[in-house]
Amino acid sequence: MSQPAVVFDHVWKKFRRGERHDSLRDAITAYVKRPFERRAQPDELAEQEFWALKDVSFEVQPGEALGIIGPNGAGKSTALKLLTKILRPTMGSCNIRGRVGALIEVAAGFHPDLTGRENVFLQGAILGMSRQEVAAKLDQIVEFSEIRDFIDTPVKRYSSGMNARLGFSVAAHVDPAVLVIDEVLAVGDQLFQQKCLNRLEDFKRSGATIVFVSHNMQAVMTLCDRALLLRPRQAPLLANVENVAALYASADHQVTDPRVSVHTFALRNSGNPSGDQLSSVAPGTALTLEVEIEANTALPQCGFYFEVVRADGLKMFNHTPTADGEPPFDLEPGGRLRTRVHFRANVLRGSYRVVLYLGDPQRTWSIELSGLASFVVHETNRFGCAELAPSYEIEVDRPALAR
Repeated sequence: MSQPAVVFDHVWKKFRRGERHDSLRDAITAYVKRPFERRAQPDELAEQEFWALKDVSFEVQPGEALGIIGPNGAGKSTALKLLTKILRPTMGSCNIRGRVGALIEVAAGFHPDLTGRENVFLQGAILGMSRQEVAAKLDQIVEFSEIRDFIDTPVKRYSSGMNARLGFSVAAHVDPAVLVIDEVLAVGDQLFQQKCLNRLEDFKRSGATIVFVSHNMQAVMTLCDRALLLRPRQAPLLANVENVAALYASADHQVTDPRVSVHTFALRNSGNPSGDQLSSVAPGTALTLEVEIEANTALPQCGFYFEVVRADGLKMFNHTPTADGEPPFDLEPGGRLRTRVHFRANVLRGSYRVVLYLGDPQRTWSIELSGLASFVVHETNRFGCAELAPSYEIEVDRPALAR
């Protein structure tokens, strides 16, 4: 096996709360105080210090894409800044082999008073390109960014989406061995996001290495082979992207309620109802949600809503059998509700959370059961949200050969 392009070896990084030097006076004061303060050892935390990353390790091979996911504050952007040498680790080491194309923040490296064209040369120099290289690729960079009409306008007049387009376009034309990208594809319209993902897939096929931070689980599932899940106060998890995405969709968002005890909340393939709970399924798979709940208090006029939510928060489906004429029921303390919900996963790539709401028709009380079951849809041939199962009839008329 070839040497890894990216190595993150037992990396720890700590910060101090409230540490900021907004002026020269602040910086001098902090410098003068430093010799008189007790210095904590690298593996210790002094007052007001906290760990942004704790013992994180991974390697990424050439031609592989690694997704880094997790809630806000988990250390995702810190990991990328360590990789790109913006920050230094407190302990451990991180290294990248070959030229790096990095896009950590929208408009990072841009000077607001310079035009888009001038900033292309500036950003290219920051990323290690010579002026001749930038000049040779300038037309391609501008064409990809789709802001040719504004390329000679100062970037301080650009929208965040225009900044993201130009920044990504420069990074994408460095011809890097390793491309490091933070959550910048969330800015901009859907078509440009897809264009960027297509470009990343081209890089990957050409043998480049990608480290990709995103909350967009569809993008992570499409592009990445493995994923690293960072979670506050929990050990990092590195595994197959489908398994990590399924865990991210459920474990950190588990919601129960003391008014009920959940005895069963299992999602299985309808063709194998006694099998293991699901992780990854194909679009259109028939699924069965099996639920058994015991009431710990009186729940009068009870009904329930079944809901499926994508990992980015988009509500894909919500329905109650009460709308189809099923009457509400009373649950006394110790009474149990058993239900099986049969449905098809007519959705495309992404990670999905199954939610069940209990409540009365007047909404005077409600109970949410969330994050107890989830599934991941992974496929590579279709794009969008819903599986429409199209069939095609195609006719091609060919002109008769000239005599």
